[in-house]
Amino acid sequence: MKIEVSNGEILDKVSILEIKLERISDVQKLSNIQNEWDALQNAVKIITGLANPKEEFHQAVKALRTTNEELWDVEDALRSKEKAKDFGDTFIASAREVYVLNDQRAALKSTINILTGSNLREEKSYEGY
Repeated sequence: MKIEVSNGEILDKVSILEIKLERISDVQKLSNIQNEWDALQNAVKIITGLANPKEEFHQAVKALRTTNEELWDVEDALRSKEKAKDFGDTFIASAREVYVLNDQRAALKSTINILTGSNLREEKSYEGY
């Protein structure tokens, strides 16, 4: 089955797959991740070709990757604290950081959608904090 998603969503997925390729060691999982990454590369080339201005696009893609790495690290830290049943100040700060980073991630995907003229746009609506 194939479904159309926004350009930002595709590049977000690719950046997460790249992080997984770097951080996961299970051979079977890596094979599946690599297959998925490979399947998206033609779309990445097309999206990159649509980008205007290119420099702003590349900055947004790089920032999206950095944000996804930060989210990975924060969520790993949360899982460690959860496992240890340590719900102190560090746990609370990390939990709060997740939604801040997710908001940042959504903004970057939106920027990518605009810069590439994506037909689909993800919309968010949250109460301010």
